[in-house]
Amino acid sequence: MVSVMRRPSCLLLLISLLAFTHASATPADAVRIQKTYQLKMDNWALEMRIAATPEDKSKAWNNRPDATPYAREMWQAIGGDLDKEWTLEPASWFLRITPGLLARDGKNMNPQPVFARENDTIRKAIETYHLKSAKLIPVCSALAASPDPRSLAILEKIQASHPDPKVQGVAALGAAMQLKTLGDDPEIMRRRLTYLRKAIIQSSDVALDGAPVAKLAEEEIYIIRFLTKGRVAPDLVGVDSGARPLVLSSLKGKIVVLLFWNSNLPDAQRVVEITTAMEARFKGQPFAIMGVNNDPVKKLRSLQEDGTVPWPNFSDPENKLAREYRVGSWPLVYVLDGERKIHYAGAPGSFAELTVDALLGQKK
Repeated sequence: MVSVMRRPSCLLLLISLLAFTHASATPADAVRIQKTYQLKMDNWALEMRIAATPEDKSKAWNNRPDATPYAREMWQAIGGDLDKEWTLEPASWFLRITPGLLARDGKNMNPQPVFARENDTIRKAIETYHLKSAKLIPVCSALAASPDPRSLAILEKIQASHPDPKVQGVAALGAAMQLKTLGDDPEIMRRRLTYLRKAIIQSSDVALDGAPVAKLAEEEIYIIRFLTKGRVAPDLVGVDSGARPLVLSSLKGKIVVLLFWNSNLPDAQRVVEITTAMEARFKGQPFAIMGVNNDPVKKLRSLQEDGTVPWPNFSDPENKLAREYRVGSWPLVYVLDGERKIHYAGAPGSFAELTVDALLGQKK
């Protein structure tokens, strides 16, 4: 009888302890999680730099920290408190770090986002509790970079109704950046330019990731004028990781996938896998992949020497070439025809590959 009575008591105690653990999460816990993950990434980058042999380099590449457990820990810290304003900054970190985290569920062989439900919950919490918050600027920045098209609606609500004109302007910039993924329809272009003007007028001196909004908006206007579908892409002249000269225009006549990337991206391994698969699929056709990589030169060289990255890459550790293309969100792909005319600009993946397939079909 005593043992029967103890069982529910133990269960209640366990529930209470779990509730207490969750309730004890604080802003300091969120900061600790972010710093711990960043330290792991910094140590991994050092390991990559000092790896001397192909075996060491391959081992170091495979030792890249998995962001998944840190994202899970962050979710445990903030998931039950999303109505509280202090969670906005760590929620922004979560929105930034999780889109590239994919897994196969056993039924569907295509990788699926690990944290799709959690990201959706964060977006709903922002709409429900925080549309008027003074702490929305990092949220706007994260939503601007989000691959989820539902982020656009939230940014448009913030830019239309937030009481602070500066926050409105930052949200307008984010909305303009999100609209970029929807194509070059005249109405979309009109909306983008309207939002960019608002961002410049209302938030020019607000800094996002170290850059003023005015500068970021000007870059977006440059993209509209010179780097959208139908425009001729700028030529690139530089060197690879062995200081050998590379020139983008030397690929004239070929369909080119121009990939801006680096090994520190949350989904770097996936980017390498799908790009390598694309190279194999179109081998023997008038097609080429050209990377633009801003890793330290030694890191890029090691990835190419051990065969992890089989396609040629401009080495661009100071982002000189990336700045010519106004790259703000990594990774970024341009698909160019034989005359360097832009046919696609966006994330690596199926849309880029379909564009290549269509352009090669026109050559047959």
